[in-house]
Amino acid sequence: MTTLAKHIIMAGAENRPPMLEKSMYESWVSHIQLFIKGKRNGRMMLDLIDNGLLVYPTVKENGQTRPKKYSKLTEAQQLQDECDV
Repeated sequence: MTTLAKHIIMAGAENRPPMLEKSMYESWVSHIQLFIKGKRNGRMMLDLIDNGLLVYPTVKENGQTRPKKYSKLTEAQQLQDECDV
């Protein structure tokens, strides 16, 4: 008779594969970029991957500097912000 303990893998730091090792996903970068280029807003998505999220322009109002409101962004900036998921 087999025991359940024989089939259980103990969870611990020593027996897990390294999840975020760059060499494991580096070969997929070109495949992912080609996939994204075919999407509707592919250029903006690639820009997000390369440069990070959209930084809202700042507005100086009443002596205070704050980020511009979403409703005051241009259509292109709003579209870029929507792509920054």
